[in-house]
Amino acid sequence: MKVFYSRVSSSDGSQNPERQLQNLQGFDYVLTDKCSGAIGLYDRPYGSQIKKLIDTGKLKHLEVHSIDRLGRNTLDILSVYRELTDKGITIVSRNPMIRNIGENGKPDPFSELLLNLLASLSSYEKSVIRERQLEGIALRKTAKLYRGRVIGTAETPEKYLKKEKVKKILKYIDDGYPHQEIVKIVECSASTIVKSVKMREQLKALMA
Repeated sequence: MKVFYSRVSSSDGSQNPERQLQNLQGFDYVLTDKCSGAIGLYDRPYGSQIKKLIDTGKLKHLEVHSIDRLGRNTLDILSVYRELTDKGITIVSRNPMIRNIGENGKPDPFSELLLNLLASLSSYEKSVIRERQLEGIALRKTAKLYRGRVIGTAETPEKYLKKEKVKKILKYIDDGYPHQEIVKIVECSASTIVKSVKMREQLKALMA
């Protein structure tokens, strides 16, 4: 089965899916998700259907407009790329032109180079995140900005994040909803959303 997959952001009206949907003759399915890129491929509505096709052995060819459609970050893209390549499923990215398996059924040399590059980028990405976390902790300790309570509030991050409204806000954030929609759904202020995200980041840094 041959599938063409695209994704456009639901919160960005400037993204036109028609730009991605060109030359689609010969495909069994043409699927377009309208959601945030922060959501993993298999957690998206049509992305989950692609997962079913993979698990049942029906998917033979997956084509995308660009390689970043396969995941929310480098690590996600690398994981999907490796999974499909190991299963013998052809991946074709049109922009830039990348193909993991050649017409002869063997791994494409350029694809192998890309895989190594993605792995290096992923490793670098994780090391940068970890370095920033450590720097943040060191700064707080040096400046003595944190003593178990957040400045300006009597609540600890742990207590604040246990609130039901805060849990809902963070759930919608993780699902890729824009702040404007969360304000309406949860009936909260934009500052509460920002504070909830900062509280969670601070707690993660302290526990790292």
